[in-house]
Amino acid sequence: MDSYIKYVSAYLPSNTLTNEDITKEFPEWNGDKIFSKIGVKNRFIVKDDETVVDMAVNVVLNMVAETNLNLSTIDYLILCTQSPDFKLPTSACIIQDRLGLSKSCAAIDINQGCSGYIYGLSLADALVSSGNYKNVLLITAETYSKYIHKRDKANISLFGDAATATLISTEGVYRLGKFDLGTDGNGWENLILKNGGSRHVDDKDPDNLANFLHMNGGEIFDFTVKNIPDLVDRNLKNNEINQQDISLFVFHQANAFMLSFLRKRIGIPAEKFLVNMENYGNTVSSSIPLAFKDFLSANHKRIMFVGFGVGYSWGAVTLFK
Repeated sequence: MDSYIKYVSAYLPSNTLTNEDITKEFPEWNGDKIFSKIGVKNRFIVKDDETVVDMAVNVVLNMVAETNLNLSTIDYLILCTQSPDFKLPTSACIIQDRLGLSKSCAAIDINQGCSGYIYGLSLADALVSSGNYKNVLLITAETYSKYIHKRDKANISLFGDAATATLISTEGVYRLGKFDLGTDGNGWENLILKNGGSRHVDDKDPDNLANFLHMNGGEIFDFTVKNIPDLVDRNLKNNEINQQDISLFVFHQANAFMLSFLRKRIGIPAEKFLVNMENYGNTVSSSIPLAFKDFLSANHKRIMFVGFGVGYSWGAVTLFK
């Protein structure tokens, strides 16, 4: 049985952080410099009392308002996040309760970052293709802003908060093709929140950098350049198509320099390569669906999604209309 992307919706927090706001805190880090380095002018940031669960509920309510989705038809809920409300219970269970979903609806969290949307789609595809489930709701939601040290100007400038919801069903707009996924745990330390798990407890010290997000940008860039061109080739071969057959490529919106480098390395024409992070920043697992949602009803016959990042992990899938 085939599975399809039927709907995509988004939710953005009400607070914004512009390059001008950042420059007020870091005078040496002017707005033009920020934009030239990472390609971002604005990002949306949650309020102190707003969480992943709050954003997840709101994005589903947005989908209901936009599509008249009947929530009673949802039989599986997947939440992709690395910033859950609690270590336990599962945030997806809280979302199920707050939305009033059926008690026969399964609900799970997956801890996956910038490749998380692809991984989530692969799970949803398997669930629907098995014939056991008809409507899987995949939510991506991140509040990385809560993990960033107040003096970390690089990550403050890069990351934004957002949530998306995607309905994967037995019918819809785009059929999910074959997936290619991969993992290289050798790079696990290069994008990490070291404290807060069972190995290193968060000591709440505001000056201890181990309590905050750490990213080795150079190593992340090298990993991406090494693995992503081959990933694109594998997925093209797996789906028995050529690069020219793809009308739109939607990569994880990591940063503008990396995206430009990858596009040129792979040989993708600029008009077929979607970049929309200027007003959102890097929204982690939400970046691909956030970029794609406005193109759901566009006349693109074949679209490739490519995600990569923390873990390391990566994934690609081709969609067919």
